[in-house]
Amino acid sequence: MHLSRFPRVRLGHLPTPLEPLERLSKRLGGPRLWIKRDDCTGLAGGGNKTRKLEFLIADALREGADTIITQGATQSNHARQTAAAAAKFGLACHLLLEDRTGYTSADYRLNGNVLLDRLHGAALSERPAGADMNAEMAALAEALRGKDRKPYVIPGGGSNPVGALGYVNAAFELVAQANDRGLQIGHIVHATGSAGTQAGLVTGLVALNAAIPVLGVGVRAPKERQEQSVLDLATRTAHRLGLPGIVRREHVVANCDYVGQGYGLPTEGMIEAVSLFAETEGVLLDPVYSGKGAAGLIDLVRKGFFPANSDVVFVHTGGAVALAAYRAAFGQPDHL
Repeated sequence: MHLSRFPRVRLGHLPTPLEPLERLSKRLGGPRLWIKRDDCTGLAGGGNKTRKLEFLIADALREGADTIITQGATQSNHARQTAAAAAKFGLACHLLLEDRTGYTSADYRLNGNVLLDRLHGAALSERPAGADMNAEMAALAEALRGKDRKPYVIPGGGSNPVGALGYVNAAFELVAQANDRGLQIGHIVHATGSAGTQAGLVTGLVALNAAIPVLGVGVRAPKERQEQSVLDLATRTAHRLGLPGIVRREHVVANCDYVGQGYGLPTEGMIEAVSLFAETEGVLLDPVYSGKGAAGLIDLVRKGFFPANSDVVFVHTGGAVALAAYRAAFGQPDHL
């Protein structure tokens, strides 16, 4: 697979580490757990969107864009990394932030990712829950064109066939690391939301004939909708690669039992997962994506879902910056 034929800029510190989670594995008494540290991609605190933005920003520059538009939740990790990528290449950036939680605290509305969005010079505007965010971005793009700007619209999560190439490349990277270590991966687990990470991983692994199953732990949509979103995007990504038809329905699996009351709303499992990773491995998860993904991983280990002698890789998609917005959820005091 020759990904170099697609335009790409360099944003990430790649390859990211693949590390054993020895103390956590021992604590859970399950399979051998590993972590793919995509929280260490470097850009503005790191995270999985950096890989996607390498291809998306390159495509924007190819089209002669001078402005980036994207959308996400108030505490969007994608928005933060997009703002940073735009700043690095001298592009204006407009972020449309949807209120998906109803939280009104200053911690949530002004701290964490929102603080970094502003430090990177992005223009922020809010939208109510349930807004048609694609339509909102299209309207803003049209308004900017009327002012002689050249906007480039990036979908939420950077999840389209251009952005998904970042995780096709991540699949190649992970398999190469496993081959170098003599590591036979039994399962890959990660948080899945806008579908681009899972679609890219599935497409890349199928293209390599790696025979490694991917389990996406959903953070927002019901199982059927999530799996269909991933399948649709993986199909389009494979077509972009010139490999139509390689991804089949059985390649796409999501478990959406760990969403809780909704997107971005804390669960007991998420709080336990964040605490366990921090206390046993010194690894910081985030409360929206990797925290719920890890909650699913931990619960499935306890239920015996993975063979005890297998090697399971958890892809850490980043987002620890958002922990500052969820201080109350972790019962933190207002004093030292």
